[in-house]
Amino acid sequence: MNETKLGNPAVVGLAGFGMTTLILQFHNLGWVGIGPVLWLGLLFGGGAQLIAGLLEFKTGNNFGFCAFTGYGAFWISLCLYLIFGTNKALDNLYPVLKLTGHDLGIYLVMWTLFTGILFVAAMKHHGTLALIFLTLLLGFIGLDFKELAGNQLLGTLAAWDLILCALLAWYLMAHVVFEEAGINLPVGKPWIKDR
Repeated sequence: MNETKLGNPAVVGLAGFGMTTLILQFHNLGWVGIGPVLWLGLLFGGGAQLIAGLLEFKTGNNFGFCAFTGYGAFWISLCLYLIFGTNKALDNLYPVLKLTGHDLGIYLVMWTLFTGILFVAAMKHHGTLALIFLTLLLGFIGLDFKELAGNQLLGTLAAWDLILCALLAWYLMAHVVFEEAGINLPVGKPWIKDR
């Protein structure tokens, strides 16, 4: 009996993560408004990435399951936080929803810790994945300092770092897509090897 070949959900997860991360950094650098970030964040970075993560569950890939589902939820929650937290009409009705730099900073610190855990695991896979998670971790740290300490310079450096992170995610997406066509893009050796 022939088994049906399934697609690799990582291509959608990496595509959504890369595109939404890229557009958010364009916003953080003042190149685009918040609208495209919210729409992409809810639908592609959030929804599609969340679905990709759930499909990774079926393949038995715990790393992909955790990462894509987690960051899909990150994008959805961030977008809803921005939509409802900056809506002045809701300030009097639901003051607890109001977006503050401190609260956003603590929210980002939680994602920094989550990313640190995944970074350790990424180093066992291959160099490109490790580099994606290193740049993501550094980007979150920069954003933490921007929101909690008001350090705009670190926020700008984080934006440039996260642009690199997004492009690396697209590179890894291209690696998976091209591999099926017989084109092998190098991904590098694991940073941590078994002894």
